[in-house]
Amino acid sequence: MNQWTASLEERVDPMVGVAVAVIAISTSAILVRWSEAPSVVKAFYRVLFATSMVAPFALRDIDGIKTISVRDLGFAVVSGLALAAYFGSFFESLEWTSVAASVTLISTQPIFVGIGAAFLLNERLTSRMFVGMIVALVGAFTMSVGPLMVDPLLGGGNIVEVLAAAFAGSSAQLYGNAIAFGGALAGAIYTLTGRSLRQRLSLFVYTFIIYTVSTVALGGLAIGTGAQLLGYAPTEWVLFFAMALILDLFGQTVYNWALKYVKASVMSVSLLADPVAATILALVLLGEVPEVVMILGGVVVLVGIYLTNRARVT
Repeated sequence: MNQWTASLEERVDPMVGVAVAVIAISTSAILVRWSEAPSVVKAFYRVLFATSMVAPFALRDIDGIKTISVRDLGFAVVSGLALAAYFGSFFESLEWTSVAASVTLISTQPIFVGIGAAFLLNERLTSRMFVGMIVALVGAFTMSVGPLMVDPLLGGGNIVEVLAAAFAGSSAQLYGNAIAFGGALAGAIYTLTGRSLRQRLSLFVYTFIIYTVSTVALGGLAIGTGAQLLGYAPTEWVLFFAMALILDLFGQTVYNWALKYVKASVMSVSLLADPVAATILALVLLGEVPEVVMILGGVVVLVGIYLTNRARVT
């Protein structure tokens, strides 16, 4: 690790890094909406360009690369595959099921991270942290499914039937739900392995490895599905680069940095602020006015994150 990076890590509060990562990642929906390329192509170029950005920094840490153990390299590969699966499953699930169902199921990630961190990383999950996690999850559920419940409530309809339609429905929807649920598991694996590896690997060495693995995995998926990789308009390439710069360099990379200092369970709960920030950005940049129930759900999410952060054991 170079002196500049070490000095920066000493000066910056890890929770500030978490906030920066959440804000950066929250622009994902905006950039994805603006791009007309297939989802797997967006994900591939996003990680490919991000890999090229961190490569020079990783190659400067030759000692860190030479001293990485076979065991840690193996876990880093697992982390990279989990990251690719997380990206791919979320995009793919949206092709088969409702946005509400996909977002809600993906948002269950903190549950698996909390359990995994307790058993695998010996991170103590206090009762206050657990309460904060539940509050944040309730808020996330309200933001995604709440709008579906407003009309049935006002019209005296059956809310259970509405929720069943959102989460069950046809076999295609069930398939999409299963993929979204798998994305939550993949996201949990990525967070847990990253939390462990960041105690031993420098930021850029770890990030370079997982981005490289994700690039290969998503590239293989794109080729395997017959997606067009070339021939896009200049605006698309600008968006691909912007995704890499904002979502990965200032989003995932900063997230990976904070993993060294912040408990995995706190990190995963903090990411629930993503839809809150994304809603605000959609209002400003796309003119999409959120429903009242979404605003209330967002407030609950922020309260839950605050409670979890306040209760974390340093």
